[in-house]
Amino acid sequence: MVRSCWKPSGEGDDRDVRGRVDGLLWYKDLGNHLHGEFSMAVVQANSSLEDQSQLESGPLNSEYLGPQGTFIGVYDGHGGTAASQFVSDNLFSNLKSLAAEHQGISENVIRRAFMATEEGFLSVVKKQWLSKPQIAATGSCCLAGIICNGMLYIANAGDSRAVLGRVERGTRLTSAIQLSSEHNVNIETERDEVRSKHPYDSQIVVLKHNVWRVKGLIQVSRSIGDAYLKKAEFNREPLPYKFRLDEPFFKPILSCEPSISMHKLHPNDQFLIFASDGLWEQLSNQEAVNIVSNNPRNGIARRLVKAALREAAKKREMRFTDLQKIEEGVRRHFHDDITVIVVFLNPNLFDNSSLWGSPLSIRGGRINNSY
Repeated sequence: MVRSCWKPSGEGDDRDVRGRVDGLLWYKDLGNHLHGEFSMAVVQANSSLEDQSQLESGPLNSEYLGPQGTFIGVYDGHGGTAASQFVSDNLFSNLKSLAAEHQGISENVIRRAFMATEEGFLSVVKKQWLSKPQIAATGSCCLAGIICNGMLYIANAGDSRAVLGRVERGTRLTSAIQLSSEHNVNIETERDEVRSKHPYDSQIVVLKHNVWRVKGLIQVSRSIGDAYLKKAEFNREPLPYKFRLDEPFFKPILSCEPSISMHKLHPNDQFLIFASDGLWEQLSNQEAVNIVSNNPRNGIARRLVKAALREAAKKREMRFTDLQKIEEGVRRHFHDDITVIVVFLNPNLFDNSSLWGSPLSIRGGRINNSY
């Protein structure tokens, strides 16, 4: 008999398993994954929540055999919700299928899972192109982490970020170590990278209103979706004029290729913070790590979100309580959607590949959707 997997575990009551809602804030204060505990929180700023996120803990292939692990995903959408929702619904299932086919997790498996998700979404765009041309301009940054057999894999396309909190030997200090590479052309090295791939296009990155953008349109250079900057067939009518380029292009301008890194987990590795750029616009890596290090685990993701909101209010010289009263849509003028997942690591559980706990699947940020 095959065990039923990837449904919420039986801890607590239904409402606690699936998270709680407080206005525009969704949160799951504390839960268990195979390698420790976790905390999640999401706050909405856009008219429709464009961030999606998930944590899965249990078998890492579609046959429910082989390696057990924990999967963390943060998907920061733009131009609408279609791409981030698609990634949330498909990236992990693609990863499981490929892990079964290749008998384990590897950089190649992760890269192919990103590609399969991209191809799946572009096929949706093609089907809906004439009836919903705007879907061609929706995309999503995609940050994924996998903990398996004492290893941590980080894959990123876009500008979300994963940060490790590590206790330094002989001290009580917890250092912040950024594990993900970011693909945002406001970073000079990323502008150089994009220019090197498009040497004959002098306008491949443009400074517009003091912000660098690819073709003057978008800050990130890698994403899932954004078909209008990957396939010329979608950069024409009936796509809205503001997204259409003046000149044709003959190779993809954006890429879905993730930057992937591997890390052998160390006993001094205490926790991981996965977050959309909405958090990092307000807090530095070390500030976020200090908050996690110096406060109780229960509700720590919610605490990070609120710390970011306080910074956003401070920048606008307003009270935090007044910021909280601003409704979605208007709120985007003050801060972005913010998603945070804090994953605590128990070193006693790093290398135990035979672990079997209650399979867990939790989605963050479905504020306006029923479960």
